[in-house]
Amino acid sequence: MFRRFIFATGIENSIPTINNGRTRMDEMEKCGHYRHWKTDFDLVRELGITALRYGPPLHTTWLGPGRYDWSFADETLNELRRRNMVAIVDLCHFGLPDWLGNFQNPEFPVLFADYAREFARRYPWLQLYTPVNEMSICARFSALYGWWNEQLSDDRSFVTALKHVVKANVLAMQAILHVQPEALFVQSESSEYFHAENPDAIEPAETMNSRRFLSLDLNYGRRVDSVMYEYLMENGMTRDEYSFFMHNDLKHHCIMGNDYYQTNEHYVSSDGATWASGEVFGYATITEQYAKRYGLPVMHTETNLCQGPGGDEAVRWLRKEWANVLCVRNSGVPIVGFTWYSLTDQVDWDCALREDKGVVNPLGLYDLDRKIRPVGEAYRDLIQKWSAVLPTKSVCLQVPVLCPDDYRPEAL
Repeated sequence: MFRRFIFATGIENSIPTINNGRTRMDEMEKCGHYRHWKTDFDLVRELGITALRYGPPLHTTWLGPGRYDWSFADETLNELRRRNMVAIVDLCHFGLPDWLGNFQNPEFPVLFADYAREFARRYPWLQLYTPVNEMSICARFSALYGWWNEQLSDDRSFVTALKHVVKANVLAMQAILHVQPEALFVQSESSEYFHAENPDAIEPAETMNSRRFLSLDLNYGRRVDSVMYEYLMENGMTRDEYSFFMHNDLKHHCIMGNDYYQTNEHYVSSDGATWASGEVFGYATITEQYAKRYGLPVMHTETNLCQGPGGDEAVRWLRKEWANVLCVRNSGVPIVGFTWYSLTDQVDWDCALREDKGVVNPLGLYDLDRKIRPVGEAYRDLIQKWSAVLPTKSVCLQVPVLCPDDYRPEAL
């Protein structure tokens, strides 16, 4: 068991569909992880990273109700266990198996809980989970922006997707805890802010700033404000469904993971149109808003930036985000970890996976040839320097994380 600050990275495992379900955007395939997973695990160890956000591909592992192909998961997760590496298990990342369709399917939450239970039963040494990644982004991109999966773009479809993904997350947490009572859940959710461009834009900006909290409000059983309650009721959520979320408080098992990129802040015009503002407030200010709302320990669960033409843009962003983490920590918010996402470069995220173009995005600690980037060297250096300081001098909560070698079946 270790009780120290968590320095993490992740293997990008997004799997949304586009082209009305005809094209699967499998980032593990695009980034070469299926071929190079052993090398990738070596690279994690070389950097001194203490935890890996990781999960097997849902669409090829979950074949149907009660039907699974655990072959790849067995290989990779048992190898992580052999290496005594901590995984934060990412079960559902932006897509579903073909047989389930999409996030409009009301059967998804209960069926996903069955999958999560069987997963936890098969790999009982795993403790940290993100059952559904970025619930708000998943629902918004799939059912409000029309980009992925169901490719719908209306409020009713968005509310339907949102209530299904959050219910799936809640039921999966319950199912995992039934098998692994020491489980902790790291919600990886986008932390955002909407800035009014002018006084006439204040009202739409306020509405969007309320909507940004919906997924976590429902997940943590926090009552939404009156505007959002009317919005949910007007767009298909029933009182019984709302009551379900208000009576399933699992906060004491959770760490509020929040993600921050340069694209997380937005300008809003008077007609409700939005566009990227770039960094205005920054991670620290926005994180303190979320922390005040939920009163949970925090983990910075995603960030990155392209290396850029100067070669040092990503390094400067890493240093800026780390300074923001220290700022949050010094303000008294218990922050337990930091993540550069992902280990390797990604593919087609320049268009948010809306087109299958094969464009490599230089966002990783390593390129797709598994050669270290300057930001990888900088992250390795940061970990070496700060790991010895934070456990003894940090005022933040120190999480008792189980390593695979700590697993004792008789203790459960």
